[in-house]
Amino acid sequence: MSGQGLIGAVEAGGTKFVLALSTQQGEILARTRMPTNTPGETWLAMRAFFEQASAEHGPIDAFGVASFGPIDIDPASPAYGTFTTTPKPGWAGARFHDALGQFDAPIMVDTDVNGAAIGEWMAGAGQGCRTLAYTTIGTGIGTGVVRDGRSLMGISHFESGHIVAPRDRVRDPFPGICPFHGDCLEGLACGPAIERRWGKSLDQLGHDETKLIASYIAHLASTLVLLHMPDRLIFGGGVMKAPGLVEAVRRETAAKLNGYISHPRLDEGLQSYIVTPGLGDDAGITGAIELGRQALAKG
Repeated sequence: MSGQGLIGAVEAGGTKFVLALSTQQGEILARTRMPTNTPGETWLAMRAFFEQASAEHGPIDAFGVASFGPIDIDPASPAYGTFTTTPKPGWAGARFHDALGQFDAPIMVDTDVNGAAIGEWMAGAGQGCRTLAYTTIGTGIGTGVVRDGRSLMGISHFESGHIVAPRDRVRDPFPGICPFHGDCLEGLACGPAIERRWGKSLDQLGHDETKLIASYIAHLASTLVLLHMPDRLIFGGGVMKAPGLVEAVRRETAAKLNGYISHPRLDEGLQSYIVTPGLGDDAGITGAIELGRQALAKG
């Protein structure tokens, strides 16, 4: 270890990678973004960035990776850091350690949504929370749950987007787009599902469409409350930018809970309980830096 505590941070998305070299205190010394190509091309470009950044600023002592998936995030698994059943062509079986192992530094790998949750817990809308649930509603739907800065998991990472919500097939006859489940939450309420159903994104649609999507998201919100009792729920992603959606999700969630959970955190109208991200597009890379800190601490 160089003693400087330099961290290589990777936010790996299905369409782009954001890379950064950071001090342990979070000061970003170098940063870039690049398209997600084949693993071979992406690994080569990623190595080149970190080699250059390291040559300029010093040895890298740990890596934190917040990645799309599905991916093995169990540190005890021999396949830790390996993409599993990802629908991204060519990526199943690719492993971050193959790309970053040459730096001889510890690597901590987590999901992109867990990374964003950690970032928001540290420096965004989740500050002051002990348990935080961060959900992204965008190309897909996923939730990261963080407790005291560490993401929770079981035998694998959580898959909230594939919960099946009750629905009125007369009100919404759309069959859904999930290749595994059809009308799970992701199949009904992610960005591509909205486009397939109505031919437009939610921000171009009206009150009725917004209320329908809000009802699905509120089913997830109320389920997260009942299962995890978090201090706060954050909802991010492109779909959540639609005018009026977060307000509708608050109303629908309050209706579903129906007064059952009584706690000061759940304020009247849920305006401080269900919120949008505080870090915007920087949540993921902020969380990746924190994952690098955790890798550094573990050695």
